[in-house]
Amino acid sequence: MPQKPPAPSFEDLLDSARQHALHLELRDVYAVGEEREVYDAFLRDGSVPADDSEFWGGWLPLVERTVARGVKVLRARVVSEPVTEYIRFEHAITDANLRAGEEVRWLPRRRASTLSLPGNDFWLIDDQVVRFNVFSGDGEALEPEHTEDPSAVKLCAEAFRSVWDLATPHADYRI
Repeated sequence: MPQKPPAPSFEDLLDSARQHALHLELRDVYAVGEEREVYDAFLRDGSVPADDSEFWGGWLPLVERTVARGVKVLRARVVSEPVTEYIRFEHAITDANLRAGEEVRWLPRRRASTLSLPGNDFWLIDDQVVRFNVFSGDGEALEPEHTEDPSAVKLCAEAFRSVWDLATPHADYRI
């Protein structure tokens, strides 16, 4: 069986976008790995990293560069309520994503019961390519998968739009 090519990096993925980059997050907990220090500080005292901190690495500049080209970067999160401590952390740091140019919405999981959703988080670029972010049961990131299969693209496009239409903008979502 031929080896599948590796999924593109986030930088390559967003650099390839011409119209939109859509991100759907479906988990309530992610293993924090490189986020450990920042997450622990948040749990301790509610502090969040500055936009120019090492935590954000190249992410915020990448989003800014992408949005500056006229690409919409949209992120939707499906979350259980009451939310986990990790989701509280994500909610607290989301203002940095917004300042970089992302639009972010939140959908309580109970409102997603009738939606067809894929089994993994994903990025969908210009309704052409999907990068599935695959995680272990305990939230550790595994090797991502990448596809241009029209049925996968269609599923992800429809899933994202159905979540987006029901979701609450970040400024209005209370945890």
